[in-house]
Amino acid sequence: MKVTFLGATHEVTGSCSFLEAGGEYYLVDDGMEQGENIFVNEPIPVAPGELTAVFLTHAHIDHAGNLPILYKNGFRGPIYATPETCSLAGIMLRDSAHIQVSEAEFQSRKAKRAGGEPVEPAYTLEDVEGLMQLFRPCDYGRVMQLSEHLSVRFTDIGHLLGSACIELWLREGETEKKLVFSGDVGNTDQPIINDPQPVAEADYLVLESTYGTRLHGPRTEHLSTLAGYLQTTLDRGGNVVIPSFAVGRTQELLYFIREIKNSGMVHGHDGFPVYVDSPLADAATSVFMQCSMSCLDDEIRSVMAKGENPLWFDGLKTYVSVEESKALNTDTEPKVIIASSGMCDAGRIRHHLKYNLWRPECLILFVGYQASGTTGRAILEGAKSVKILGDEIAVQAQIAELPGISGHADKQGLLDWVNAFTKKPGQIFVNHGDDESCMGFAKCLSEEHGIPAMAPFSGTEYDLAKGEFTRVTEGVPFVRDNAERKRRRADEVFGKLVAAAERLLSLVRASEGMSNRDLGRFADQINQLTDRWKN
Repeated sequence: MKVTFLGATHEVTGSCSFLEAGGEYYLVDDGMEQGENIFVNEPIPVAPGELTAVFLTHAHIDHAGNLPILYKNGFRGPIYATPETCSLAGIMLRDSAHIQVSEAEFQSRKAKRAGGEPVEPAYTLEDVEGLMQLFRPCDYGRVMQLSEHLSVRFTDIGHLLGSACIELWLREGETEKKLVFSGDVGNTDQPIINDPQPVAEADYLVLESTYGTRLHGPRTEHLSTLAGYLQTTLDRGGNVVIPSFAVGRTQELLYFIREIKNSGMVHGHDGFPVYVDSPLADAATSVFMQCSMSCLDDEIRSVMAKGENPLWFDGLKTYVSVEESKALNTDTEPKVIIASSGMCDAGRIRHHLKYNLWRPECLILFVGYQASGTTGRAILEGAKSVKILGDEIAVQAQIAELPGISGHADKQGLLDWVNAFTKKPGQIFVNHGDDESCMGFAKCLSEEHGIPAMAPFSGTEYDLAKGEFTRVTEGVPFVRDNAERKRRRADEVFGKLVAAAERLLSLVRASEGMSNRDLGRFADQINQLTDRWKN
């Protein structure tokens, strides 16, 4: 009965944890790293086909983005998630596959010109379509016994539509331990979805720390602040360009703008146009409008009870085609453009930044977390210019951030959620935060709140039954030198091969007492394998 921490260790993205119980193997999340890669992540210690199941906290790419690779490499077990996460994951992973294929085609063209080999995409749409057949919807609040060794329950964590913390009861013999994964803990009093719901008890807790050392600051009145930015920018004839996550944040913005328009908070620009330039956001908005009412907060329910659409208003236009998207940059009418990706490193937002970032009359308004190493983070931190689509673009537009709209709980929000446990965890493992955040928050929990806490690096293992670490690793900095990176990767892969050989030897030794026929067949198969690789 063991947990091994693999991804989002001292980093904000790439969540992935590996569980062992009763001889079965599980993953909680398998996310893609986004932004700057700081530390090397150890690989999943078993082949994908050996995994019994995957549990997914929510649909964001930094939690779900590597699942198609898992499928591509042989995983065929069930993926348990809430119904809303199942729907959103399908949308987001299909979009991700499109990006993977497009990027591989671009890199292949570059490689061909340089006499190199073509680049294969990390995964394709076919991989995603196969993966989606493995999803198993799980309603909030229902305890499901999946095997004699494991039961699970999903609880609304208020970060994204369908997001959940995952409670796992692990059993081996007479020993049972409860391990809780917080997922991404949501901010409170945000529009559309519920606040994070409490969990009663846990033996162990894996807790995120995106804002583990920071507070969001005084609550601002979102409507008046956003209305002020809109008024000022439209008055000077500029565009308001909002890099936004297509799922969650875009829907919140639509709700805010609807309220602003209905209340007449922007003057002199009646019917100002708002463009959501993201096919992904358009599809996600449909999921929001068709989800279970239990996922929505009271305010949204009251709007819908009147027969009104809380995410639509006069002047809203959604664009899907590339031609329509490009046309926005030749249209001189002041407007609001909401486009993804939220960190400005991919998607259509790059085109809109290219045409608006250098214009002093325009506003680039950030409404979400910007990871280290992303274009969005560079702009927000005052870069004089950034490279976009191969061109160096001067940053001359007004740069602003809408405070308090984060989908993540801040330090106090995380503490409030932990303090709501009636039986506090005996050990907290802090992940999903940069090095400063996860180390600082672990220290806060231990020294100020008396709960043992530590921030594991990738590869750290903990025996849940014995309550002790069986392996404690140090962070290995990610090396950008290609030769050194290849050498390290070769060492990792060779180590994986040696581990597989040791498992085979253990299996051989355990086969003593089998029939001579089975032993002979087993030996022949091993000899065939070794002969093939020898040749």
